[in-house]
Amino acid sequence: MDFDDNSLLTELFGEHDRNLARIEQRLDVSVSTRGNRVSITGTPSSQAATKAVLDDLYARLKKGMTMDKGEVDGAIRMAEASATGTGPKLSVASEEYMIRTPKRVITPRTPMQASYVADMRRHELVFGLGPAGTGKTYLAVAKAVEMMQDGSVDRIILSRPAVEAGERLGFLPGDMREKIDPYLRPLFDALHHMLPGDQIVRRLESEQIEIAPVAFMRGRTLSNAFIIIDEAQNTTTVQMKMLLTRLGEGSRMIVTGDLSQIDLPKGVKSGLADATQALAGIDEVGVTNFSDVDIVRHDLVTRIVRAYDVHERKDPK
Repeated sequence: MDFDDNSLLTELFGEHDRNLARIEQRLDVSVSTRGNRVSITGTPSSQAATKAVLDDLYARLKKGMTMDKGEVDGAIRMAEASATGTGPKLSVASEEYMIRTPKRVITPRTPMQASYVADMRRHELVFGLGPAGTGKTYLAVAKAVEMMQDGSVDRIILSRPAVEAGERLGFLPGDMREKIDPYLRPLFDALHHMLPGDQIVRRLESEQIEIAPVAFMRGRTLSNAFIIIDEAQNTTTVQMKMLLTRLGEGSRMIVTGDLSQIDLPKGVKSGLADATQALAGIDEVGVTNFSDVDIVRHDLVTRIVRAYDVHERKDPK
């Protein structure tokens, strides 16, 4: 392979060629460089996948976009899915699935993430199901910020059930805001990736961004809003029906959760599981099912999730 812009190669190859080392490890190839020329040694399929990854990342850099380890891994996942026929041909340099926020431009890093972004654009109600680390909540918050910025919605509403690992709000110290903050912290963390801190404070004060436990959503009609219901596996069936029927004119609702991590009392059915079954026949409802191959956190997280899956199949509760 030959590249026409030497100034981009340092970033493409990575410090001390760490990006190339990552590609070699993941795709089982040997990559050597001389000037602007790259040679790839491996099986024909591995060579093709490696060429696709380098072309993809180089195109991203030529567009002036940033690149880090996440984008390298994303390009590898996209190339692997395309080569095995398990997903469409996608690119981390493509603008088709990009989400633009004030602080960063976000691109999907797996074919399923791209499908999720497409669902959020196409449907007013979307369920994102799957294990931790797959980007369900992060991408939903990014899409919410993008739509608020371009005026498609007037406000963002973030909600989670205040039930985790047997805890209840009444046992936590402080006023209601202090009680619910720990439950909503992951949503705040995502917001801080998308918006400057002063904007978040200002929008919270003006209620353009609103946070509320699920229990406080009853009786409302939410119009022109982007609503995210996070950790929805911990809603009851009654709560979930109540939430879904809050959807008003000009609004969009994203419901995320992991059905393998339900913290409800024994014998109480998850509202998320019930809703995905009840609404399965409605074409206007999008459902994205993530799996461990979509985990974009630390590599060890993927191994942990897979190990637990094997363990639970051997020793079901």
